[in-house]
Amino acid sequence: MAILQSQPRIGEVKASVDTALASLQTTLRELNREIWSNPETAYEEHKAHDAICNFLEAEGFSVTRHAYGLNTSFEATSGSGGRLINFNAEYDALPGIGHACGHNLITTSSVAAFLALSAILKRYGIPGRTQLLGTPAEENGGGKAKLIDAGAYKGVDISLMAHAGPKKLFPGVEATGVGGVLMNARKEIHCEFIGKSAHAGGNPWEGVNALDALVTSYNNVAVLRQQLQPDERVHCAFLDTPKVANVIPAYTKAYWQVRSPTLKGLNRLMARVRNCIEAGALATGCEAKIIENELYTDIKLNGTLCERYQAHMGKYGRNVLKSHDKVLTGSSDIGNVSYLMPTLHTMFGIPAPEGSFPHHPSFAAAAGTDDAHGEAVVVGKSLAMIGWEMVTDDVLFKQAKQQWEECIRE
Repeated sequence: MAILQSQPRIGEVKASVDTALASLQTTLRELNREIWSNPETAYEEHKAHDAICNFLEAEGFSVTRHAYGLNTSFEATSGSGGRLINFNAEYDALPGIGHACGHNLITTSSVAAFLALSAILKRYGIPGRTQLLGTPAEENGGGKAKLIDAGAYKGVDISLMAHAGPKKLFPGVEATGVGGVLMNARKEIHCEFIGKSAHAGGNPWEGVNALDALVTSYNNVAVLRQQLQPDERVHCAFLDTPKVANVIPAYTKAYWQVRSPTLKGLNRLMARVRNCIEAGALATGCEAKIIENELYTDIKLNGTLCERYQAHMGKYGRNVLKSHDKVLTGSSDIGNVSYLMPTLHTMFGIPAPEGSFPHHPSFAAAAGTDDAHGEAVVVGKSLAMIGWEMVTDDVLFKQAKQQWEECIRE
């Protein structure tokens, strides 16, 4: 194993990680509480952005606010030379139900990991760099995809983050977390139907009904659902519909979200859904203006990173599965990152009421507790340990990189 003679043993490094975060427990908890208490939706995370940046600056880090052209993104870096380890901090909430996806805990674990890895690289004088990237709008808006386009991940060797969930993540699985979880690829189809207005009672035959086009398209997709694979999903929201009944509507607007376990499957399904939408326009004589955007790819799991997460969490007494083959039907823009470099997007369990799951109000309450915060900090320590290994252990890094390359070629 490629280890320098002067490099400390892993047990000593773990102790240094624990020490680095011990004095920050109070301030980390305050940061977590500030984000959880002030939920903000996509690209509106101004309080969270400022709170995190203020915290990091108070700890002596140089922070770029409003980074990469996104008003609620930020970047903090430390170290020099060597490999670059990225940690992703999400902090957007859900409309109406606050932090019901626990993004305050994602921030907590990533901030803790960044602080710990920065501290031990400095203490031991090891070449290596770490980046904490504020990634807004994961729930809706594709913040990481925009950051990729802006060059935020350029030069990153390994990307790490963790997402909270209930302790019972999968039926029949007794574990407090999972190193690697499969998630669906997702893309949106935005559509406007253009018709012709007419009096619905007097001369409806002279109109071209945009509502009929929208409803027909919706029904077409509903019929298509019979032929979907078990883990594929199609959802629709009507954004602009008629407000009166006595006018043939000339305009309607809607958008669909389309999900499939793989990017290849998503591309096939997108074509079928688009056909359903266009058929609605064709049947009614309307014009359809269609835009496809906000691609979230599936996540490329990395066996090495999952195994190291399992090992380090085990040192903290947590029973973590290396990975699970069940596809979670949700999606995340961390998948886009996983197509660029070896990436870990782990799930860790927090105490929550029976039947509670992300995107439910009961989970928002669970995400704000002291116990949940404590789990996020333990996860952050484990992420920092993985970052250390990826910086210092050439064999492990090359193994992770090779696995990623093979997975991308599939």
